[in-house]
Amino acid sequence: MIDNLKDKVLSGGNITIEEALYLTTVDTDKLYDTTEEITRHFMNDSFDMCSIINAKSGRCSEDCKWCAQSAHYKTNVEEYSLVNKEECLRHARHNHSQGIHRFSLVTSGRKISKKEIDKVCDIYSYLKDNSKIRLCASLGLMDEDDLQKLYDSGVRRYHCNLETAPSYFDKLCTTHTQEQKINTIKSAQKVGMSICSGGIIGMGESQEQRIELAFKLRELGIKSIPVNILSPIKGTPLENQKSLDETEILKTIAIYRFVNPAAYIRFSGGRAQLSKEAQLQALRIGVNSAIVGDLLTTIGSKVAEDKIIFEKSGYNLNEVKDEE
Repeated sequence: MIDNLKDKVLSGGNITIEEALYLTTVDTDKLYDTTEEITRHFMNDSFDMCSIINAKSGRCSEDCKWCAQSAHYKTNVEEYSLVNKEECLRHARHNHSQGIHRFSLVTSGRKISKKEIDKVCDIYSYLKDNSKIRLCASLGLMDEDDLQKLYDSGVRRYHCNLETAPSYFDKLCTTHTQEQKINTIKSAQKVGMSICSGGIIGMGESQEQRIELAFKLRELGIKSIPVNILSPIKGTPLENQKSLDETEILKTIAIYRFVNPAAYIRFSGGRAQLSKEAQLQALRIGVNSAIVGDLLTTIGSKVAEDKIIFEKSGYNLNEVKDEE
């Protein structure tokens, strides 16, 4: 049956939720070989590297159970206000010099204020005029007017993770809804931005709920899907959450490729938990993009070492398949 599903996808069709659930029962070697073929068919050897700067840290009003930046929990995270544009430019130029394709400001909090949006747009205009890296933003919940301002300042991709399945989100966050995130995504799409949106696995959700999230992302037309692996942070409600085993993580990545065959599936937070062998396997079966460098409140990766692994997996780091 898996060969029939592969042929269905390769010919431009979509699998159903029932078919995705069936894939969880398939021999892993067969599943991995199949998703490797799907990845190469739709994405060739294109690999997308992006980077971020934690442009505003801590004091977040939201109660997301996984997050060190929430003011609801005592995590000793560093707190600071919006960084200046010269510091952002330094990071942007450094990342571009390493061959990284995209650069994003990421701010803590439910959303940035109306006063801050003007400062942020000024930063992005400065980056656009003084660097060549593609610009992304991750600034929380936003309305169409402010997203238009960002677009006019040079931002071409907006990041807003759905985090988990619609059926599980309210178990992890009560101060905003997933529907509010979806509204932000649709508004960003309306002004012309592409979208980066994925989630975190290993927060107590079921495999069925991971699949549910994959289908929601497909429904929204998401072409950049970060797959984060929970890094339990002391002081948060999930600090003692049991880690997923590597096979479960790899099967999730493979199924995400089946459901979203033409998307960039992105190594994100938590991948350092995987063995080198598991990382190479993930790059074979579906992962073809990554956030590189340090992340928000956890240590990221060394870019030079990452590039060796990505190229060893057969990817071309000089090209990005889409136009943005």
